[in-house]
Amino acid sequence: MRRAFLCLLLSLLWLLPTAAHAASQSTEPQHDPLQSVMWNVMQRNVLHGQPAVFDDRVRISLPRQVEDGQRVPVSVDASALGQVEELLLFADYNPLPLALRFTPGSLRPTLAVAIRVNQATPVRAAARTADGVWHVGGQLVDAPGGGCALPTPTRNTTDWALLQGRLYGRLWQQDGLQRLRLRIMHPMDTGLVGNTPRFHLNRLQLRDGAGQPLAELALEAPLAESPLFTFELPADTAGPLRISAGDSDGNLYQATIRGLP
Repeated sequence: MRRAFLCLLLSLLWLLPTAAHAASQSTEPQHDPLQSVMWNVMQRNVLHGQPAVFDDRVRISLPRQVEDGQRVPVSVDASALGQVEELLLFADYNPLPLALRFTPGSLRPTLAVAIRVNQATPVRAAARTADGVWHVGGQLVDAPGGGCALPTPTRNTTDWALLQGRLYGRLWQQDGLQRLRLRIMHPMDTGLVGNTPRFHLNRLQLRDGAGQPLAELALEAPLAESPLFTFELPADTAGPLRISAGDSDGNLYQATIRGLP
């Protein structure tokens, strides 16, 4: 009897690592740590119902409280996951939740940009790995109402005929990487303001000095006016960088940024 009990105990101990590994890889629906009533809608409409897990390795940083919902700075770092196929940024309670889709390619899966938020909301980043699983991180922000539905202070005071589409960029070396900061002048109209149709940047591509693609982004209206992006590139990326962008009216904008010596 004692021998049978020891055999059973050893069998159970042998199974424990396998069970623990299976739990760590589970993609079953999880309790949302931000307790958003919109999470299931986000998984269905933004992540297209694909498997998703909440993961602290997807780090997102933004202010806990803002006074201007039209420009909320957000930084995302999913590099702890290793290779990332795609990175999304979205806000649960925005009328237009999705802000961008980032295909990092040769770049690190990190990004900084400012978005609009329409009210207090969870802001989330979702990183898709090669196994098709979305790893989701997020943070709550408290914001006044109307960030997506109010005209920006500069909308009627800026001569967009002269400024629209201008690109400003800067490269510098830091922590063994090249960092790129890039601003594209554009009103980024959401279409939610009366008598102002939707008009926004919808794509951005980075290429190296040989013309090879480095990264691509699909951009949406909830990005802040004249969005300012920060990217991280490998230190050996060959310049000059070639930037091309387009908007929802079919306009094309291009620029070249001289590489580091």
